[in-house]
Amino acid sequence: MDAQEVALLAVRLVLGVIMIAHGYNHWRGGGRIAGTARWFEGLGLRHGTLQAWASVVTEIGAGAAVAAGFLTPFACAAVISVMAVAGLLAHRANGFFVFKEGYEYVLLIAVVAVALAALGPGTASLDHLAGTELTGWGGGGVAVLLGALGTATLLALTWRPGRGGDVR
Repeated sequence: MDAQEVALLAVRLVLGVIMIAHGYNHWRGGGRIAGTARWFEGLGLRHGTLQAWASVVTEIGAGAAVAAGFLTPFACAAVISVMAVAGLLAHRANGFFVFKEGYEYVLLIAVVAVALAALGPGTASLDHLAGTELTGWGGGGVAVLLGALGTATLLALTWRPGRGGDVR
């Protein structure tokens, strides 16, 4: 394996594990599902328990798919959408820096997902084994468009400003 293949594998594994851990924390960490649901409702999202479970399934599922290099642009789209929602509702009003609860971290994760979708999962992936790699503008475009569509759909259907973290 050359350096590029090792780098793609490392990025996929780290991004995948981060997303799995993030989903697991929403499920089993601190406040568990009930606490996550209350937090989401505090951000202005309706149906907090459903939102909490959806985030757990999305984060763990997308993380596993990214790590395995399976349907990479679609898995990256899910990561982008999760990070966009978090950035807009939980972090945007706090400014840029993560140490002030800003959007720095979620922006970085989303951009890494876009880059991975464009570069492709590499040869050590299920996509490569199946011959279904979608890379370049196509892979990146699918990830960005579906990530934006997922974000817009979630917010349009469930976000009610004024019930919590209003986007300024």
